[in-house]
Amino acid sequence: MSLYEHIFIARQDISAQQVETLVEQFSAVITDAEGKITKNEYWGLRNLAYKVKKNRKGHYGLLNIDAPHAAVAEMERLMSLNEDILRFMTIRVDELEEGPSAVMQNKGSRDGRRGDRGPRTPRSDSPRAAKEPAKAEAAPSASTEE
Repeated sequence: MSLYEHIFIARQDISAQQVETLVEQFSAVITDAEGKITKNEYWGLRNLAYKVKKNRKGHYGLLNIDAPHAAVAEMERLMSLNEDILRFMTIRVDELEEGPSAVMQNKGSRDGRRGDRGPRTPRSDSPRAAKEPAKAEAAPSASTEE
């Protein structure tokens, strides 16, 4: 059997629960053809780069599939007939990625945006920096130790 990564975008009008129902339907097609879904990730409602079928947002999902080509082709055929699926893409890979995908890893690191980089300091060439007086460091006093 071959290994595939499958990404799909569903309409923004449907709920996350309905997206899960769609995933279950398409997973059933794969499992009926003796394949298996090794990973299922819901990436959430995200902005699209441009309008697709009058939608500005879409529910993104990722499936890692270990199945024969015929099963994947049937799943793609059913997705193309489904009104709720805006776009999908399937890529054959040599090996499937273990653990969370890059999108899911970035989701966790975006929670504390400013806290990760520390406090903001003005640049030396900015107009704001010119208004603020320069902080002079105290020069070390010369002590004569004898």
